[in-house]
Amino acid sequence: MKTVNKTIIGMAIIATLLLNFLLLSAAIRQGPGPVKNIVLVHGAFVDGSGWKPVYDILVKRGYHVSVVQQPLTSFQNDLAAVQRVLDMQTGPCILVGHSYGGGLITEAGNNPHVAGLVFIAAHAPDKGESEADNGKRFPLVYKSLQKPANGFDYIDPAQFYKDFAADLPKEKAEFMANAQMPTADGVFHAVILNPAWRLKPSWYMVASADRIISPDLQRMYAKRANSSTVEIQGASHSVFESHPKEIAQLIIEAAAKAGNK
Repeated sequence: MKTVNKTIIGMAIIATLLLNFLLLSAAIRQGPGPVKNIVLVHGAFVDGSGWKPVYDILVKRGYHVSVVQQPLTSFQNDLAAVQRVLDMQTGPCILVGHSYGGGLITEAGNNPHVAGLVFIAAHAPDKGESEADNGKRFPLVYKSLQKPANGFDYIDPAQFYKDFAADLPKEKAEFMANAQMPTADGVFHAVILNPAWRLKPSWYMVASADRIISPDLQRMYAKRANSSTVEIQGASHSVFESHPKEIAQLIIEAAAKAGNK
């Protein structure tokens, strides 16, 4: 009887080891799986509420989504706001930035929680560059930027629809124009020190009808960073609100591929 019991126990141990081996092999073949945490960073003159259409899609798909509400008072204050949200993540995340937010994620992307970067019609400066200087590389289309003496810039509300949000309903654009957040001029002159896109995978969405950041500058950023790139024809600078399905799909792609690198 003892011999039979030892044989049964031995067979059970072997079966358990074999099962663990098969599970481990499957895990190695499949990789760690998609990233499930997403952090969204808004640009200048707007706030995080503009991400709601993208947020809703991603949440329904099972992602944990956090939206940063940076104050737009200085680059360092805004960067600290992004870092606080990143530090709250319980695992790897995809960091997404629109417009000025691209400079923020370029620096904040060095956070160990960040597995990949997604730029949405955004600046992606290199080391030693600023958004303001890069913006001059191509002819500026818009002339609506106002620079009052208090140091906080804004877009002329009368021209906001044409320059910032031409592919949104006019009523929506008018609300955004009158709800915009004046932004410290200094944030656009902050010099990037450690561009995370040089170390981590990136994705880029070009808005082909953007009047705020030249589409040619966007294409240059994407090519230089070796980003996986999509281009939305006819999209304005407000592509983050006007094309939420395409943006969500790009983020989902990033989450899947960054999670298996």
